[in-house]
Amino acid sequence: MSSPKKSKPSYFYAIVGVSLVLFLLGVLGWLIIYGRGLTKVLKESTEVQIVFQDNSRMEKIGEMKKMLDAQGFVKSTKITTKEEAAKKFKEEGGEDYVQFLGTDFNPLYSSIELLLHSEYVNKDSLNKIERFLLQSNIVREVVYSKTVIEKMNSNFRKLSIILGVLSVIFILIAAVLIDNTVRLAMFSNRFLIKTMQMVGATRKFISQPFERRAIINGLISGVIAVIALWFVIMFAASRWPELKALNDPFMISMLLLGMIAIGVLISVISTHRSVTKYLKMHVEDLY
Repeated sequence: MSSPKKSKPSYFYAIVGVSLVLFLLGVLGWLIIYGRGLTKVLKESTEVQIVFQDNSRMEKIGEMKKMLDAQGFVKSTKITTKEEAAKKFKEEGGEDYVQFLGTDFNPLYSSIELLLHSEYVNKDSLNKIERFLLQSNIVREVVYSKTVIEKMNSNFRKLSIILGVLSVIFILIAAVLIDNTVRLAMFSNRFLIKTMQMVGATRKFISQPFERRAIINGLISGVIAVIALWFVIMFAASRWPELKALNDPFMISMLLLGMIAIGVLISVISTHRSVTKYLKMHVEDLY
């Protein structure tokens, strides 16, 4: 009767230990998700300007806008007329072209400010979009910062590789830590396992109660870790409201479910391995 009593504290510490590891794994996943969100926001704020010929009629420009709005790569469009461009230039630069030139001549052009979906903000896609737009005889030029976009994508690729490697390493470390924690909890049950085997119980009969307990422990650990991570996410959102723009509800949901699944899976596998190990050992090796 002493073995079950001794095993309870081990289960408690195992649950706490697994919860902590899952929480840290969840924090890493959350940072990766927000990093992807930040990448998307930065890319989708990169402006492509379509500059029109000086004699372009607003009807034609309006037709171009409607055509662009129907394209899959377009997030949003905004028309800026010659007059609006001159007003904006005056507000930003403090100069009035009309007064400076002493005439009604406006050297600026009407344009469309184009924002793209993040997956199209790369060198190849932008080159194709530029060629597509220049086919129109009312388009004078397509302006965007090629150097900034190439540098931004290069940095994002490097960051993705680093985070990917860190994720793999951390998942492996988490798996090893959870495995060792569960096996340590099972150590106090080694005599009970061997006793059941010696009285004729089958391997399946012996392992099933421990595996069911492992599922329950994994669920408890996962839920504790999920609740802790959820509080962190909510605190961060209340403390820094701008983080809400980086939120991806679907990916966050998958992360939380994944934490519970990992906790259950590794707990069951580790428990099964421990039971099998003790069943194969001789009694004298248990001491």
